[in-house]
Amino acid sequence: MKKILGRVAVTLGALALASTVALAQATSKVTIAVGGAGCLCYLPTMLAEALGEYEKAGVKVELIDFKGGSQSLQAVIGGSADVVSGYFDHCVNLAAKNQALQSFVVYDRYPGFALVVAPKNTGKINSIKDLAGKNVGVSAPGSSTDFFLKYMLSKHGVDPASIGVIGVGLAATAVAAMEQGTIDAAIMLDPAITLLQGKNKDLKILSDTRTQKDTLDVFGGEYPGGALYTKADWIAKHPKETQALTNAILATLKWIHSHTPEEIMAKMPENLVGPDKALYLAALKNTIPMYSTTGRMDPKGAQAVLSVFSQSSPEVAKANVDVSKTYTNTFVEQSTIKMGSLEK
Repeated sequence: MKKILGRVAVTLGALALASTVALAQATSKVTIAVGGAGCLCYLPTMLAEALGEYEKAGVKVELIDFKGGSQSLQAVIGGSADVVSGYFDHCVNLAAKNQALQSFVVYDRYPGFALVVAPKNTGKINSIKDLAGKNVGVSAPGSSTDFFLKYMLSKHGVDPASIGVIGVGLAATAVAAMEQGTIDAAIMLDPAITLLQGKNKDLKILSDTRTQKDTLDVFGGEYPGGALYTKADWIAKHPKETQALTNAILATLKWIHSHTPEEIMAKMPENLVGPDKALYLAALKNTIPMYSTTGRMDPKGAQAVLSVFSQSSPEVAKANVDVSKTYTNTFVEQSTIKMGSLEK
């Protein structure tokens, strides 16, 4: 009898161990480098964790916050992170350097950039041409904010080399730099824009891409912003993890578009909301239309990114980039089959 009980105990123990191993295998770990967690442009990535969507999709995610998109990109290139939550334009820019990166789910329909004049210069800087010889803040040199600045300068006949580019981050550090006058203007995103505007009612904005109309005015078409992207070979080797991340982001986008701004803010970590909840809420209300309703990359949008870079970067213009290789909609399509369309 003791032998039988012993065998049962061993069998149960083996089953429990096998179950634990199977569970560990089912939940893979992925490290995501975020180009500025406090920026509302990256909210879907952060909210997905708060809602538990990554775990529901079967993937354990570690989020690492960086000052800007260029630093999060370097983390993936260097191997210290698996996936970037950042702007799609890096995929196009690096394709010109023969580095194969692909986005696999898009969460921002518009980039959300604004070229804002520092309060001390409200009466002195009235146009983009007035920025010649000035110091302009970006999240980090080489980031998408820097790309946008160079594009806008070139578009208005200002030599980008005549500008002092200063890395100031995206959130409180950017607001502080603008208020202290250490920079003359900056490329900013919400909630920083709305926070600064709340303190300076006459804040001057020279260019804005927070709405569809403004984006069309600046770029001539929709221009995709935030997305999850990584090395193409990582996607090929990790299709299950890539699908899980896609499922989590799409579920989060669906949740965003079916809940109020107040409900969304309530789910966000306190350190990202900050002390001024009223202004954060105002910024969030302005930003919600920016979030994708499909997760898909619009081929025309990807082409618009290539066109912008071709105008401002001779290297990209000469590279004959096949922009169709810089993104894939395969994983979004698989999610849509299971979840149904996100659109109402």
